[in-house]
Amino acid sequence: MQSNVQPKYVEQITLVASVIKWSFYATIVGGLAGGATTLFLKILNWSSARVGAYPNYYYFLPVAILGSSLMVKWLAPEAEGHGTEKVIEAIHERMGRIPFIVVPVKLVATVITLAVGGSAGKESPCAQIGAGISSSVASVLRLDDVDRRKLVICGISAGFATVFGTPIAGALFGVEVLVLGQMFYDVLFPSFVAGIVGYHVATNFGIVYERHPACQFPILTSTSMLEVILLGIFCGLVALFLVESMRVARKLFHKLGPIHYQALLGGVLVVLIGRFISVNYLGLGLDTIGAGLSGVRLPVGSVFWKTLATSITLGCGGSGGDVTPVFFIGTSAGNLFAQLFHEPYVAAFSGMGMVAMLAGAANTPIAASVLAMELFGPGIAPYSTVACMVSFLVVGYRSIYPSQVLGMQKSASLAGETGRPIGETPAVTVVHREKSLMGVFVKGVKMTRHQHQKKDNHHDE
Repeated sequence: MQSNVQPKYVEQITLVASVIKWSFYATIVGGLAGGATTLFLKILNWSSARVGAYPNYYYFLPVAILGSSLMVKWLAPEAEGHGTEKVIEAIHERMGRIPFIVVPVKLVATVITLAVGGSAGKESPCAQIGAGISSSVASVLRLDDVDRRKLVICGISAGFATVFGTPIAGALFGVEVLVLGQMFYDVLFPSFVAGIVGYHVATNFGIVYERHPACQFPILTSTSMLEVILLGIFCGLVALFLVESMRVARKLFHKLGPIHYQALLGGVLVVLIGRFISVNYLGLGLDTIGAGLSGVRLPVGSVFWKTLATSITLGCGGSGGDVTPVFFIGTSAGNLFAQLFHEPYVAAFSGMGMVAMLAGAANTPIAASVLAMELFGPGIAPYSTVACMVSFLVVGYRSIYPSQVLGMQKSASLAGETGRPIGETPAVTVVHREKSLMGVFVKGVKMTRHQHQKKDNHHDE
């Protein structure tokens, strides 16, 4: 009798010990990541305010991008590009090993790029800073590769949660963004702890997060649900446009050869956008996002110009993230959708567009849905979740993070090779199943052709 009961006690004791262990580790990572992110945000706000006080400050962009790209190349090549992508690559290929030098280099390079007007985001550097600190903590604690990997994922969650003030969505983002269609449930608990701790550290050090009051939503009917589905399709197509634009820009700039050619040309192009189009498409663009979420009707070309400015900035060597531009583009897409369909709920559609764009571009529909509730309140949930899922499906097997591993088939009619990074996945092939909608369509086309052939033969006779 005793021998049958003892293993159960051992099991529970082991699990309780695991909870205590990861609570301790995640608290350390969350505290350090929250402190580092707070420092980054304060330096960025201070430098942006000082530099922005000068007229035509963005004229210095070519030199700023050149300086940040050379700093990254010489001191920490692992910090190149947008941070989340490099962290995903490190987790999949090096079990989360990230040199500590990445933390200060990424911080300084991103501040230089953003303060002078580079069109990029502030979240990916925070994710990379959190991951770099986590990797160093793992080295100090002499953790094995499996635990190091889990700790680095906690660092991503803490960085994302701290920069936006969304601890739950931040934790989910860290465990959802690594593999398309799969979540790392074994890291979910410590990610929650790290995200919550990081968020509270930042608020205690004076970081204030903007919250948007609950806006009016359309009455939940079949018509309004159809509009939300159409919004999800629209945002998915816009996300696809962003992904392809970033890929093409990166490819074209790399063909230029030396890094200084890339940085100078890219900087000049972004300056031209600011000079002849609008400075609103430079920098973080938080004012434009706030205006869209308040119901202000944004310019029709906002989606295109922000996509172009972001693709150029990141493609030519500028340092920064991509989620904040995704928020800008998504807000603009939802805002444009409301204008095209003469919707009175401009603010609501702008908010739904913002999160739907994240769900599609990063393949993180669950994190994006929770983010909507943390930012706009629970009333948006019935709409945002549908829009996020539709956008996630429509964008297909593409992502702003090429190192993201394909872990599922989005449709049984689309065959894609799972287990490989999205950037290395061969072209997806269409499978015509008889009982699928595509199969019925193909069968109908064949029957129509057959009928026409019979008529032609009869006519010839």
